[in-house]
Amino acid sequence: MEARRDVFQAIADPTRRAIIDIVAKKSVNLNSVAEQFDMSRQAVSLHIKILNECGLITIKQQGRERYCEARLDALNEVSQWVEQYKRYWEGTLDSLENYLNALQRPKRNVKRNK
Repeated sequence: MEARRDVFQAIADPTRRAIIDIVAKKSVNLNSVAEQFDMSRQAVSLHIKILNECGLITIKQQGRERYCEARLDALNEVSQWVEQYKRYWEGTLDSLENYLNALQRPKRNVKRNK
């Protein structure tokens, strides 16, 4: 039994990211997608199958042609995952900036009364 593919697996491959870029602009038939790559149509079809399995694209039959359409809402999972680390690093870098600014402030000479 094959494990269900997820969005992270799909976007890990540069060819699949390129396919997403192509179909995000407009619905494209499978042959048009395959023509964009220097690999066999069968290899491109496998990438498209993976993207379809994880919900990033859908395949629609129109007459004799099959068209790929992007479903970019599936990328929300990736966006949410990245956002948590973005907030962490922004907070950490803000703390570092505040610390460095405090180090650079001129120290006031305090005169003591004797």
